[in-house]
Amino acid sequence: MISSNDFRTGVTVEMDGYVWRVVEFLHVKPGKGSAFVRTKLKNVQTGNTIEKTFRAGETVPQANLEKRTMQYTYKDGEEFVFMDMQTYEETRMSSDNLGDRINFLKEEMEVNVIFWDEKVLEIELPTSVVLEITDTDPGVKGDTATGGTKPAIVETGAQVMVPLFIAIGEKIKVDTRDGSYLGREN
Repeated sequence: MISSNDFRTGVTVEMDGYVWRVVEFLHVKPGKGSAFVRTKLKNVQTGNTIEKTFRAGETVPQANLEKRTMQYTYKDGEEFVFMDMQTYEETRMSSDNLGDRINFLKEEMEVNVIFWDEKVLEIELPTSVVLEITDTDPGVKGDTATGGTKPAIVETGAQVMVPLFIAIGEKIKVDTRDGSYLGREN
C-alpha cells in the first residue's frame, strides 16, 4: 500500500484491476476543509488517462512490477519476440502494445520488459540508440551543424531530423524518448 502523500511521477498503483502510472500530481491544502491530492493517472495497459482526486493520506495498493532484461530477437508477423537471456524463454508483444517504441527497436537490442502478475505490460528502451542512416537528401559542401535540419530515415524505418551534413551510411545516436538527433557515432 502507498499513501497518496507519497505519490511521485512514475509511481504505479493498482485500481479497478488495472495498473495506473502517476503522470502528474498536486498536493492541495485549501483554506477550509481537509487537504487532498489531485492526480493525472495513465492506464499502463490501455494508454487511457484520467484525473482523480485522493484524500490526503488515503492508501492505494501499489502495483508490484517486475523488470526483466530481455533481448529483442525477431518480428513474427505483427508480434515482436523478446528472449530472456538467463532462461531462454520467449515473450511476445503486439505492435499495438509497443506503440512508438518500435521506431527505435532493432534486432539483438537489450530492453527492460515490465511484468505485472506474469503479464507483459510494456518495454523500456535504452535512453539512446545508435542507428544507421538508410535514406536522406545528399549533403552539399558548406553545410554546417548550425545551418538547419533535414529528414532522414534510419535502419528501423523511423524518421529523424538531422543536420544538413549527415549522409547515407553514417551512424547517429538518437534519443528514444523523443526521437531527436543527439550526434554522430564514431
